[in-house]
Amino acid sequence: MKAEGMNLVQWQARFGTEEACLEALKQKRWPEGFQCPKCGHDRGYWIAGRKLFQCGHCRHQTSMTAGTIFHSSNVPLVQWFLAIYLMGSDKGGLSALRLSKQIGVSWITAHRMLRRMRRAMGDRDSLYRLEGLVELDDAFVGGRRSGGKSGRGAEGKTPILVAVENRGKNAGFIAMETTPSVSADRVRQFARRRLRPRQPTRTDGLVALRVLGESQEHEGRVTQSHQVDEWLPWVHIAIGNLKAFLLGTFHGVSGKYLQEYLNEFVYRFNRRFWEPELPLRLLNACVDHLPVRLVAEKG
Repeated sequence: MKAEGMNLVQWQARFGTEEACLEALKQKRWPEGFQCPKCGHDRGYWIAGRKLFQCGHCRHQTSMTAGTIFHSSNVPLVQWFLAIYLMGSDKGGLSALRLSKQIGVSWITAHRMLRRMRRAMGDRDSLYRLEGLVELDDAFVGGRRSGGKSGRGAEGKTPILVAVENRGKNAGFIAMETTPSVSADRVRQFARRRLRPRQPTRTDGLVALRVLGESQEHEGRVTQSHQVDEWLPWVHIAIGNLKAFLLGTFHGVSGKYLQEYLNEFVYRFNRRFWEPELPLRLLNACVDHLPVRLVAEKG
């Protein structure tokens, strides 16, 4: 569904006050009018002092932020909405330090906000499956430890699986996941989550990738280094762009948070032709997303 493209001036004109943000949440959650999530009754009363609705039938109280990523957050909605705009509009990636300065919160608060948004990004893309000619490969992401080797088996690196739709002169949609190991079972699970069945799928000659033949029209080919870009052009470009994204803005990331950064990269890549729409698309994803409880968060 096409979303409205908005610049920063337009965004602030629409969502520049707490009241405007609350009204936007109300319209997105109940476009046909309030409906009690407990009994389904369509009459409710707004309690302004507590920023919640009370059902006129069962008297169940519903916070405007309940059922969204804003739940249990002490950050005002006007700052959340501005953070969403900045996150959606900055295609190079937004660091916690930069966000903290731009919206006036602490670094740890900005870090938690970004983590929640990245979760919403990842869950939105998890709804889709790749189709057509698909290239699939593994890669290793992370810092090289002193004295260690690079590439497969290197210490300190996190393995990931990457799939890209090959549309000839362009790449289509992509999917990326961290994995404990590049094993047949992990590849099988990745394909089940991310690819439509019986799609033509290309890989290199890695033994673990042969399991794709169970669900896909798989062709694996052992290629020389100078032939790789002919057989798997787009997946290698995607991996190269991912590494540049991580190093350019975030100067590398740890394996603990890597999947969340993959979520952000994939979300941006898959919507790269709709850049003006990204802030509003991200806002919709955040409103639709269930509350996020981060392991690192307390209270």
